[in-house]
Amino acid sequence: MINVRRTLTFLSAILLTIVSGQLVQAQDANKLRVGFSIEDMKGERWQTDLDSFEVRAKQLGAEVISRDAGGDDDRQLQQIQDMVKAGIKVLVLMPRDTTKASRMVDAAKSANVKVISYDRLVLNSDVDLYVSFDRHEIGWMQAEYLVKHAPKGNYVLIEGSSRDEGAKNLHDAQMSVLQPYIDRGDIKVIADAYTKDWLPSEAYLFMLKAIDSAHGNIAAVLAANDGLAGGAIQALREHNLGGQALVSGQDADLAAIICIAQGAQSMTVYKPITNEAAVAAEEAVRLAKGEKTRANRTVSNGKADVPAILLKPIVVTRDNIKTTVVKDGFQTLKSINQALSEDQKIK
Repeated sequence: MINVRRTLTFLSAILLTIVSGQLVQAQDANKLRVGFSIEDMKGERWQTDLDSFEVRAKQLGAEVISRDAGGDDDRQLQQIQDMVKAGIKVLVLMPRDTTKASRMVDAAKSANVKVISYDRLVLNSDVDLYVSFDRHEIGWMQAEYLVKHAPKGNYVLIEGSSRDEGAKNLHDAQMSVLQPYIDRGDIKVIADAYTKDWLPSEAYLFMLKAIDSAHGNIAAVLAANDGLAGGAIQALREHNLGGQALVSGQDADLAAIICIAQGAQSMTVYKPITNEAAVAAEEAVRLAKGEKTRANRTVSNGKADVPAILLKPIVVTRDNIKTTVVKDGFQTLKSINQALSEDQKIK
């Protein structure tokens, strides 16, 4: 009798374990998981993007699986495949090479995972949504500021990676502003090139060559982002040209804001990326639930007209640092001012 009871107890325990396991698996399958794949976390801004995305996604009840590919395309593909196996319903993808990332989209779509192209648009792919800032407007803002304050002289253009379609869009927009001045002979572009992987070191070396070729006679440097601007500014300072040439930028990095306050950089384009990341998180949850996105326009990626949400960028100069990046909490007055001399401090 005792043996029968023990057997029944043992069988009951096994049955309970099986049932419990099935319940856990069922609950696990019902979890709303989204993946956030970033090609490389280098640079100031991407950690901010990820943090903001995770906060908003968790507020909406989603679990976030994030991965940093360290600039390796093959590694990013493998990480995405692993996230798909982990049960993500939506992939938010920020690729390195926008022309080759379609295979990552394919890997997700083959498992019925929706894909949001984040900040950079994956070309020739079936992405479900594109969330970013208007690249054309950013490039236009940069060039328009420079020609307003330096309508004549030698210009140096330092663009982002040729692997990034967004960098090409920036350049096209910049040239649409510069071309009339070039045609009149007022502006001469003495150097114009894309840089490997948006590396500041590449911008530094490129700027050194441009300074030598122009014998230091440079009116403006149209740098596509703040990292490139920083490389150019270093080269200018080494030739005692800091603050003499206008320098544009993008991203409102702390180092750039400090340079603007010092007079070494003229402007940057601030993109409220906490809002961009939050919007991406909200749209990821919508797609995971089978709901419609809030896209209000489309952007062609060479294969399809992709539904898009393009947010508005903001020009930042020394005059509006407090009312833009500081007001939004993107940068703090303390962090900016502690790097400045007394007469340079933002008050």
